[in-house]
Amino acid sequence: MAQNDNPADPFKKALADATKVLAEDPDLAVSYSVDPPGMSGESVRLPQITRRMTREEVMLARGTADSFALRRKYHDENTFRRYAPEGQMARDIYEAMEMARCEAVGARDMPGTAGNIDAKIAHEAARRGYAQIKDASEAPLAVAAGYLVRHLATGRPPPPGADNVMELWRGFIEEQAGGTLDGLKAALADQSNFARFTRQVITDLGYGDQIGDDPDQDDPDADEDAEDQAEEQENPDAQGNEDGQSEDASEASAEQSQDAQDDQSQAQVSMDDLADTELGEEAEMPDGDAEMDMPPPMPISDADPNYTVYNAEFDEEIKAEDLAEPAELERLRAYLDQQLDPLKGAVGRLANKLQRRLLAQQNRSWLFDMDEGILDAARLARIVANPTVPLAYKQEKDTEFRDTVVTLLLDNSGSMRGRPISIAAICADILARTLERCNVKVEILGFTTRAWKGGQAREKWLQDGRPQLPGRLNDLRHIIYKSADAPWRRARPNLGLMMKEGLLKENIDGEALEWAHRRLTNRREARKILMVISDGAPVDDSTLSVNPANFLEKHLRDVIRMVERKKAVELIAIGIGHDVTRYYQHAVTITDVEQLAGAMTEQLAALFESDPNKRRRAMMRRTG
Repeated sequence: MAQNDNPADPFKKALADATKVLAEDPDLAVSYSVDPPGMSGESVRLPQITRRMTREEVMLARGTADSFALRRKYHDENTFRRYAPEGQMARDIYEAMEMARCEAVGARDMPGTAGNIDAKIAHEAARRGYAQIKDASEAPLAVAAGYLVRHLATGRPPPPGADNVMELWRGFIEEQAGGTLDGLKAALADQSNFARFTRQVITDLGYGDQIGDDPDQDDPDADEDAEDQAEEQENPDAQGNEDGQSEDASEASAEQSQDAQDDQSQAQVSMDDLADTELGEEAEMPDGDAEMDMPPPMPISDADPNYTVYNAEFDEEIKAEDLAEPAELERLRAYLDQQLDPLKGAVGRLANKLQRRLLAQQNRSWLFDMDEGILDAARLARIVANPTVPLAYKQEKDTEFRDTVVTLLLDNSGSMRGRPISIAAICADILARTLERCNVKVEILGFTTRAWKGGQAREKWLQDGRPQLPGRLNDLRHIIYKSADAPWRRARPNLGLMMKEGLLKENIDGEALEWAHRRLTNRREARKILMVISDGAPVDDSTLSVNPANFLEKHLRDVIRMVERKKAVELIAIGIGHDVTRYYQHAVTITDVEQLAGAMTEQLAALFESDPNKRRRAMMRRTG
């Protein structure tokens, strides 16, 4: 073996070839990367395999490859989209069950794939801490449904961790959909039949209002056309073609139909679809009146069951680019850059400091005095003098650095108008760019309300005769400036939206924090960080005027307590002229908005500190 050859290369090549054969797609491009695995178009990205080739690495790569290959072979994207539900929870269940179907059919036809996929599922369950979950409300229902389908179809028990999630929900699923599940094995082979089967399971579980229209009833003439076409194919000589051309045309048509089916079976499977399939989401029961045999609706807030919202119909979660035209976003971004041009240098220096600290922890190290590996140049003279000298090689060692995602949640209330929101925007922008260089994904979110002093929810409350203690009365506006998977260059103009006149209104922090936390917990990364930047306590005049004075503040405290108790997300806060330390366990208060860049940088850098004692001291340090 040549000195620079990677011992893992032969295995990686063999696995790539096996994946193509299993997927029945010789043109499939297979690559290996430290990025999350995924499949898109004609390519598959598998987990990286290092020179050490540990059993865990090999099994994870084989299980991931088999899972993607089986989806490629047995999944038709057009059929999938045709029957896909409209609601988020229903779609999560639908996607998880379809993935389980592909893996179950593969395990039936090729039993060797089942053990490999078990290793992949076990790895995901361990990374997400499924074994430690004790309450069904904390376990994703969609994931549990997928595990149960795979278990019932193959007879294989889920691996450790995954079995806990399945058992937490199994009683509820079988109680509500047991009759439908009896037809599981009969529906497995045909994707269309299975899609209809899945939609019935979703309805049984109480999410029938999310499945949308029945696609089989969209075109009432479709069945008649199909029958006519079948009759024509069965009578190729009906048109009296004496020289046999009709028969040839029929055969050609059949071949084209088969080619079309092959093309459909290779339709694009996006990475987002796969991520959503594996992630699932915390279970939420459907709104509205439930039948006696259905589970009661889940509360509005996971943190406080007594928190109420009078009408959530007018709330919105919206992307920044949907709130302004592209030309306006570019103009606002240019204005933001102009306003903060003098500050860019100072913030940039802090960002570079953070980048150096992060990259320093990701640098690789070396093991010296090894019997094999790369020749150690420091031992060159000794080797020249005595070529047989032992321990003259070195090996590269990867430093463990968990994949991380950071969410910046920015208060977009009216009190932030002017310089505070400008500095918050530019700091978020530069930090996102910096962390992206360090392979840390960043999500930037904002929260405000759609109206001052109550919106359409308050109008409805007035029309209903002003019931007592109505709960939150304003309409939420949660803004996605940059999603975690979007590259910084694409989201850059969006931050200019914070300069838009009339955007900043009131702030309901508790629901915004719970929203950001929910988005983070559904991410695949091993480490999740949520940084909140606010300049005051929750304030909404319409809500506080007809509810207890501490209504919104109590909910914020309850949400913070829930987030810090679950420990799935590391939570830190920065208060601008407002003491947030009375709410958050890890927080810092700054008296001047000019200190924001330094506070954000220091707090993030402290979280990445490898020494726990140093991290604790840095987190307690006050900027000022």
